[in-house]
Amino acid sequence: MDEQALVAAARRGDHQAFNKLILNYQTLVYNVAYRMLRDPDAAADATQEAFISAFRALHGFRGGSFKAWLLRIVTNACYDQLRYQGRRPADSLDAAAENAEHSPKLINGRERPEEHAVRRELNELIQKAINTLPPDQRAVLVLSDVQGFAYQEIADITGISLGTVKSRLSRARGKLRDYLVEYEELLPSQYRLTSSG
Repeated sequence: MDEQALVAAARRGDHQAFNKLILNYQTLVYNVAYRMLRDPDAAADATQEAFISAFRALHGFRGGSFKAWLLRIVTNACYDQLRYQGRRPADSLDAAAENAEHSPKLINGRERPEEHAVRRELNELIQKAINTLPPDQRAVLVLSDVQGFAYQEIADITGISLGTVKSRLSRARGKLRDYLVEYEELLPSQYRLTSSG
């Protein structure tokens, strides 16, 4: 059964069809939530809240990309959690790097131990930089540079204009660059802009 048929069946009250949709998107939804919230429990809560909200609002789904609609719901759930908790996550990517479920792209069985250590240091510094971004910029950066969505898909997911996506992403990337330049001494030596010594 294709996705449109599953959505149609779920809208008619078919719980099995909705469960199949959940299975198709649970990893993606969780990964987006985890990258935004940096806490596995908070990400699991946001994921669960997103699926509950999606089920309740399914009758109002007007077609188009179900994935974009679902990711908008989880992004909003993450915004709500960040506002409610009044905190900014500060965990590193260590947990994600150790658990392949969070980000299989971070695992490379052919790298040497020193390469692994350098990659972890770099991931940690980049995640600290991402954590300094306001939630709206963090969302577009995660959707674009971590999840690989196109600008128009991000606009559909977040409900903002294409121009706003581009400007937020530009500001986010600029802030990341400034952060990395400011903390350049924490970068592994091969990633530094200037040579020291």
